[in-house]
Amino acid sequence: MKNSIPRFSRSVIGLLCAALAFAGPAALSQDWAKAKLDKSPRHQEWVKVKYGDRTVDAFVVYPEASHKAPVVLLIHEIFGLSDWARSMADDIAAMGYIVMAPDLLSGAGPGGGGTSAFPDQQSVIKAVSGLNPDTVNADLNAAADYALKFPSANGKLAVTGFCWGGGKSFAFATQRKDLNVAFVFYGPPPPTDAMKAIAAPVYGFYAGNDARISSTVPATKDAMAAAGKKYDPVIYDGAGHGFMRAGEDPSNTNTANTTARDEGLKRLETTLKGM
Repeated sequence: MKNSIPRFSRSVIGLLCAALAFAGPAALSQDWAKAKLDKSPRHQEWVKVKYGDRTVDAFVVYPEASHKAPVVLLIHEIFGLSDWARSMADDIAAMGYIVMAPDLLSGAGPGGGGTSAFPDQQSVIKAVSGLNPDTVNADLNAAADYALKFPSANGKLAVTGFCWGGGKSFAFATQRKDLNVAFVFYGPPPPTDAMKAIAAPVYGFYAGNDARISSTVPATKDAMAAAGKKYDPVIYDGAGHGFMRAGEDPSNTNTANTTARDEGLKRLETTLKGM
């Protein structure tokens, strides 16, 4: 079966993802997300994941639990490891999971910094769009391996990503054999041939008003079925690209974004419990 997924360059996908996200509430102004994160009762910390000659800064949030918990690897948007991405990590930790969110811009910023070192959002978008996919994949594997060694981790691993990170989440599933489940939030699919290597079920979350991404769902569903893989997509009517962030942004004017976020969170929590 030929790959019917549109062939965009990685940089074009990144820039389109950014453009669509900016069509909703601005991603740069996230004081509300930081305020929410600061009020969290859960333990948060930064760790340095080292492998070879590379060091990746990662944000970790632990659940308030009396038992060992699965690890959820969270892959940020084209906007880097923003306050919202860290707040989303905290939301998932509140469900009872250890969440590891690596800053994939580690070392790429001014002075060798990460996301927070860039002077403006456009610089972040350009940097994320230009990341080497092999390095990104290595970073994600290193971060997952690091988190799975936590004394409080129970050995199970899930991955979730948003926009650019949604595509990386789907791609991560094609090469991580011990992955238990993958969640793709409005991200593009991997090449059809790569889907044959997926071992974990993949759950998709898409926006009705996001044809660039949502239009790939039927072909992806056919390709995954042909490969004998589980792929369960849901499209939320009226929602726009980036609804998980936009749906809780105080400046959001599209109620469909809020509905999609609420329903998406419930679906995520329910599916994680079945892991």
